[in-house]
Amino acid sequence: MSGNPSGVDNTFRRKFDKEEYLERARQRERDEKDEARRGKDRGPPVQRQPLKHRDYEVDLESRLGKTQVVTPIAPLSQQAGYYCSVCECVVKDSANYLDHINGKKHQRALGMSMRVERASLEQVQKRFEALKKRKDPASFSEQDLDERIWKQQQEEEEKKRQRREKKKEKKKEQAGQNEPEDIDPDVAAMMGFGGFGTSSKK
Repeated sequence: MSGNPSGVDNTFRRKFDKEEYLERARQRERDEKDEARRGKDRGPPVQRQPLKHRDYEVDLESRLGKTQVVTPIAPLSQQAGYYCSVCECVVKDSANYLDHINGKKHQRALGMSMRVERASLEQVQKRFEALKKRKDPASFSEQDLDERIWKQQQEEEEKKRQRREKKKEKKKEQAGQNEPEDIDPDVAAMMGFGGFGTSSKK
């Protein structure tokens, strides 16, 4: 009796050529090695500038409170939101816009890495000197401080005086409202009372 039962057709089975697949595997390994060598031969990575602070003011409030008609066919720069001309994208709100311009993608497009240059001692000293000069010590003195304190005290005293006057006026108005309307003293004595309100004299 043979291995195949009579009447069963096994010709549909796929037959693999082992030599062909071995050759394909070897070719793939050669290609991978070539890619690895080419990667090493590319040269040094691109040197980017260290991160620097912005020398311009970020405009977040120029279109605040304004209405704008938005059409789907408008160019990106005229669509709703904040447009970044460097990356050519639109960001919908100010918080995301700030995240974008401080982010990696935007800084790379500007040619900067996300690393900050380490400052030397001389640079720090120069920076302190520049800040001292900008502060201009001649513009502030003890006399100015004394004048400011005196002015502030005068303003506080004036406010207190105004408050006292307002309270006095209110008391006068209330006293005027509480006074009885022209009651005859004989009638008041007959009824048993001298007046309305409190017994304290004002």
